[in-house]
Amino acid sequence: MTAAPRRSDAPLRGIILMCAAVLCFVLMNTIVKHLSDTVPVPLIIWGRYFFHLVLILAFFPRRIPTLLTSQRKSLQVLRSVLVLLATLCMFTAVSLMPLADVVSITFVAPLLVTGLSVPILGEHVGLRRWAAVAAGFIGVLIVIRPGAGVFQWAAVLALGQALFYASYQILTRLTSRDADPLSALFYTALVGAVATSFAAPLFWVPLGAVDWLLLALAGLFGGAGHFAVIKAYERADASVIAPFAYTELVWAVALGFAVFGDFPDRWTLVGALIIAGSGLYVLHRERARKDMSARPASGSAGAGPVD
Repeated sequence: MTAAPRRSDAPLRGIILMCAAVLCFVLMNTIVKHLSDTVPVPLIIWGRYFFHLVLILAFFPRRIPTLLTSQRKSLQVLRSVLVLLATLCMFTAVSLMPLADVVSITFVAPLLVTGLSVPILGEHVGLRRWAAVAAGFIGVLIVIRPGAGVFQWAAVLALGQALFYASYQILTRLTSRDADPLSALFYTALVGAVATSFAAPLFWVPLGAVDWLLLALAGLFGGAGHFAVIKAYERADASVIAPFAYTELVWAVALGFAVFGDFPDRWTLVGALIIAGSGLYVLHRERARKDMSARPASGSAGAGPVD
C-alpha cells in the first residue's frame, strides 16, 4: 500500500512550487492570447492538451499501464471534463480581454468553492465567510463594470471558468484520499486531448513552425503548472500555500503590459484587490476554524469554532 504523502514537511518548497505553478499558467495564457490572433481558440485548446499528454507519456513511460487505474474512474473523467470546460472559457476570455482583467475575475473561484462546499460537501459556512464571498462578488462587479459588447461576454466567460474550476476543486476534495495525483493529471490530459481531437479538424488552419512550437510550450506550461500545484499541496498545507496563488495577478499585469501593452485601470485593480482580499480572508477563517477544532475541549459548554 502506498504511503500517504507527507504534509507540512517543507512549507517553503510548497510556496515556491505554487508561485512557479501560477507563473506557468500566466505564461500559457500569454501564449494563448498571442496565438489567438491567427489560430482559432478550439485548435489552441487541442494543442494545449495534446502536447500535455505527449509530455506525460514521454516523462513517465513506466507509469503508463497504471495511470488509468482509479477507484473512481467516473469522477476522474468528470473532473477532467470540468477542467476542459474551464480551459475553453479561459482561453476564449483571454483572446478577448487583457490578461490581468481575466485573472482578476477568475480569482472568485475560491469563493465559489466555499459556497459550493455547503450543498455538495455538507460543510458549515458561517456569516463571516459568507460576507467575504459577497464582498468578492462585489469586487467582480467592479472589474466587469456591466456594459455592452464583447468585453461583457468575455467577462461572463471568465466567471464561467471560475465556476467550472471551483466545481473541479470540489470533486478533487472528494477523490483526494484515494486518487494518485499523477493519474489525475493523466486523465485530464487524455480526456482533453481525445475530446478536442474531434473538434480540431473543424477549425484547422495551416500552422507554421513557430505556431507548433508555441502550442507545444502551451502544453508544457499547462502540464507543468498543474503538476507543480499537486506537488505544492504534497509539501505544505493548503492554508500555507494557497495565498501565494494570488501572485498570478502580478505576473498577469507584468506580462500583459510587456507583451501586449495592456495595463489594468484603477477600477480593475480595486476590484482585483477586493476579490483577492476576500479570498485571503476565507482562507484565514478556514485556518482559524481548523485550529480551534483541533484544540482540546475546554470547560465552556457548547464552545466551538467561530466562523
